[in-house]
Amino acid sequence: MEAFVNYLNGIIWSSALIYLCLGTGLYFSLRTRFLQVRHFGHMLKIMREGKSSEAGVSSFQALTMSLSGRVGTGNIAGVATAIAIGGPGAVFWMWTVAFLGASTAYIEATLAQIYKELDDNGSYRGGPAYYIEKAMGQKWYAWTFAVATIIAMGFCLPGIQANSIVAAMNNAWEIPALGTASVLAIGLALIVIGGVKRIAHFAQVVVPLMAAGYILIAFTVVFLNIDMVPTVTKLIINSAFGLDAGYGAIIGMAVAWGVKRGVYSNEAGQGSGPHPAAAAEVSHPAKQGLVQAFSVYVDTLLICSATAFMILLTGLYNVEGADGTFLYQGLPGVDVGPAYVQAAFDTVLPGFGSSVLAIALLFFAFTTIVAYYYIAETNVMFINRKVHRPWLANLLKVLVLTSVMYGGLKSADLAWALGDVGVGLMAWLNIVAILILQRPALVALKDYEQQLDAGVDPQFDPQNLGIEKADFWVDRKNAQSQ
Repeated sequence: MEAFVNYLNGIIWSSALIYLCLGTGLYFSLRTRFLQVRHFGHMLKIMREGKSSEAGVSSFQALTMSLSGRVGTGNIAGVATAIAIGGPGAVFWMWTVAFLGASTAYIEATLAQIYKELDDNGSYRGGPAYYIEKAMGQKWYAWTFAVATIIAMGFCLPGIQANSIVAAMNNAWEIPALGTASVLAIGLALIVIGGVKRIAHFAQVVVPLMAAGYILIAFTVVFLNIDMVPTVTKLIINSAFGLDAGYGAIIGMAVAWGVKRGVYSNEAGQGSGPHPAAAAEVSHPAKQGLVQAFSVYVDTLLICSATAFMILLTGLYNVEGADGTFLYQGLPGVDVGPAYVQAAFDTVLPGFGSSVLAIALLFFAFTTIVAYYYIAETNVMFINRKVHRPWLANLLKVLVLTSVMYGGLKSADLAWALGDVGVGLMAWLNIVAILILQRPALVALKDYEQQLDAGVDPQFDPQNLGIEKADFWVDRKNAQSQ
């Protein structure tokens, strides 16, 4: 099983996908005139102003739902893995794919808003499958993405989160894997039954608290080692370009693993972020597109960076070369994963670091699993729109709960490999789609900026902009005019 999954990864995560992720981010940054810089302050403003409705959640709730999918074990174990295989230089490429990816996140989230729908329960639903079918007119492509996402989010990815929780709990308190995995499955079952509104309220409370607590400890570690920050920053940059003699031989691994873990962590271009973005109640699609762009900053440039600096400043990590020998060994006999960050936490909270990190990882990873379920459920709803298949929704619940149990009990290598397959498949399908369908999102941005300059609260009228198949917005305008 592991050999087959690794073979698939070699195909999916070839250098073509690495360059596609970076190139797409650069292209959209240029096309949007680096909106991630120009509109940074505005992103903060509109994130605070949004309100929820009967059909949709607020911009902030949609952001926290998105962050609950982004802020997970990738910010902890994922960063540790990138450093262990790609060296400190991998951190620079995580930063790069995040900065450029913010514009990609805007494009995909805005498209999701433009082509969203009301489901049978009166809630907003949208995502790549919806905009591929409507804007591209390719039903087979939309179904391919939907099925790939159900498999990725329903089975491949939850196992990573469960595996990291199990490992952290075992490291901290020696809790048996079966016990932790069983409790996770029961807790997940109680949450997902409540639907999108319960998921949104759960994420709104938990995500900001867990992120704030984690960053507080991380900043404490950085403060205690503040004199080392310039040296570590120089190490990251030199290693990223092969200028450091110790890591020059693995520059290719630095780029590959930095981009791979960066995309896994911040999800820009992967196609998962548009699903919660479509659930937001906004007056103009570009509003939520900008909010989603901001979420990439929070995930990678803040939380992932905090993890990376904790690990590198304390020196408590290992870097393995291509031949299996260690280029750097600061934690002899310790496997890559949460243990690197637990060791860093112990420098601030001696004897308690592992326990605190285990609790933080529990919340990080659990909220991510919940977000994965919501995304998979949205694609089940897409498939069920015209022909109702109640068994498919029940199958999804079984699939997610099985993944949590399976991933929690299997090796970390297999769990991460399965997750990479899921992320890679979605990224290929979604990035190609948004490159083809970019025009409506770019037109929406220009329209939004013109209305802002005119001093009005932007309202979206797709017919005036020549955007077709945006049925929800047309119906909304007609209802308001009556």
